[in-house]
Amino acid sequence: MALEDEAARLAGEGKTSVFVAEGGRILGLLGFSDQPKPSAAAAVAALKGMGLKVVMITGDNAGTAKAMGKTLGIDRILAEVLPGDKAAEIRRLRDAGEVVAMVGDGINDAPALTAADIGIALGAGTDVAIEASDITLMQDDLLAVPRAIRLSFETMRTIRQNLFWAFIYNIIGIPVAAGLLYPLWGILLNPEFAAAAMALSSVSVVSNSLRLRRRWRRIL
Repeated sequence: MALEDEAARLAGEGKTSVFVAEGGRILGLLGFSDQPKPSAAAAVAALKGMGLKVVMITGDNAGTAKAMGKTLGIDRILAEVLPGDKAAEIRRLRDAGEVVAMVGDGINDAPALTAADIGIALGAGTDVAIEASDITLMQDDLLAVPRAIRLSFETMRTIRQNLFWAFIYNIIGIPVAAGLLYPLWGILLNPEFAAAAMALSSVSVVSNSLRLRRRWRRIL
């Protein structure tokens, strides 16, 4: 009973217990624990600061998983999930209306990486995980995950801005070129001015896109 209590205590500390026995008699107890990456807690905090939900899916027992989740600041834990069931958990989250990005680096993570909307593999992970992912981070640093997501947000915002300005140029230019203002004010669009407007449109789109370089350096 003392060893069972000790096993429960170790589980509460995020450790997995292994009983040592010989001849049917228990001799002792060993406690093992995975050490989170040094940047794990900071990465979780950064993701939550961006308004994203963080879920940990693990095959460890519930006690160990909850202890590790508490250490890292993760509130939602899916524990005791078999390797083959991780993909099913991802699909369940997607069916609930969530847009899911899965981060993993092991062979067992490959099906879940494929099932997610976006699979993110660490560069130091297995070849199988890298092949199954949509994005491979070259650094073995979990802080690269929020950086990549933040950069993707910036990229999408830039694309929307470029589309907006492209539409503005066309919305103004096409009616004028078609002679819409000619009956009222006799205004027609000179081909030279039309060419200049199109060139200016391209320059504005490219210039706005180049601003990503500055934001990229700031993010990193």
